[in-house]
Amino acid sequence: MAQLYLRDIPLLRPPGQADLLQILWCPYDHEPDNKPSTALFWRSAAAVVDILATPPEPYEANYPGYVPEPCVLAPESITEYPDSLDLSPEMRLMVEDRSRWQAAGVGVDSAYGDYPRDFYDCELADAPGWKVGGWPPWGRTDPYRRYCTVCDVQMVPLLTIASFEWDGDEGRSWAPCEDQAAAYAAHYAGQHPSQPTGVEVGSTDNMQLYVCPTSPEHPHTDLIQ
Repeated sequence: MAQLYLRDIPLLRPPGQADLLQILWCPYDHEPDNKPSTALFWRSAAAVVDILATPPEPYEANYPGYVPEPCVLAPESITEYPDSLDLSPEMRLMVEDRSRWQAAGVGVDSAYGDYPRDFYDCELADAPGWKVGGWPPWGRTDPYRRYCTVCDVQMVPLLTIASFEWDGDEGRSWAPCEDQAAAYAAHYAGQHPSQPTGVEVGSTDNMQLYVCPTSPEHPHTDLIQ
């Protein structure tokens, strides 16, 4: 599913001398939640030898969206803010106050009308797409904290496996500069430029993997949003 190197993503917290994280998933729905199961493998990149030139295809999959298209990652650090559901009631009122945006010189797009909170959530909060770390993209549920089954510490997001890199009509500003023209172009038949991996989770949702911040060797968990 993904292969991440510490040299590219310094915020990874590998155990021991590991500098490579390999994330696998089974492209088949598993009980009890009817979703792909995932596994994390921390390794030393120097110990990975005899790499297959042509990886084997899965012998079965629930549907094509569970088999990713090969892609080369181009990691980029960005600044994002928490979803408005993660804000305190006081901060939530502030982002809903249009006059505060105007006083700050921010031109809230007219498409958001009288709902500047939507502007905040779509253009500034929880960046869409595949990402390491970051804020959770709530929507299906209210914020739902995950706790380690070993030490009971609150878990943190490791990786978001996203169905789309950016949203359709809203949130296209998150598209990389080199993809901006494609993001605003008319939709065309075939694979959309915002879906380079071809992965679809649930009803075009996201699967977030969570890990224990105390020990990366403790069991991880996931959440679909």
